[in-house]
Amino acid sequence: MYYYVYILKSNNYPDQKYVGCTVNLKLRLQKHNQGGSPHTSKYKPWQFTTAVSFTDKHKAYAFEKYLKSHSGRAFAKKPF
Repeated sequence: MYYYVYILKSNNYPDQKYVGCTVNLKLRLQKHNQGGSPHTSKYKPWQFTTAVSFTDKHKAYAFEKYLKSHSGRAFAKKPF
């Protein structure tokens, strides 16, 4: 099983970004765009800018946590 850490960007509000983790990218994007997440519903629709896969669940969630930190947000602004 793969775990994906992803970064979304709002189509209508390009400065709005969201970082999350999932095992199903397609289903998760659908949920965000249908308003299924209170954190992202007001900025929909969303598109992926980045997705990184992990085979280790703990490493995936640690990377997600890092991207949500101050230094992780700075890292995510750089081109991958």
